[in-house]
Amino acid sequence: MAQKVEKVGVKREKGWLYYIDKQGNVSRKKMARGGAKKQNLGKAEVVSKTGIKREAGYLYFIDKQGDISRAKMARK
Repeated sequence: MAQKVEKVGVKREKGWLYYIDKQGNVSRKKMARGGAKKQNLGKAEVVSKTGIKREAGYLYFIDKQGDISRAKMARK
C-alpha cells in the first residue's frame, strides 16, 4: 500500500519522463522515442521544488494524481 508524502498535483504531458531527482524535487526530461539521439533531448527541468528527504527502505514515485508517494520495498 502506498502512502502520500506530499501533495504536488503535477500535470503530466505526453513524451516526458517525470521522476524525483536527487535533491527531492519533481523533474522531467524528454523521452527518447523513435531513434532520437540522446544529445538532442536536452537537460532535465525542475517541475516542482519539494525538497523531500528520502528514508531508506522506501520506493518514492509520482502517483496518478501527480503527488509524491512512497511504498515499502520488499527486501529481505
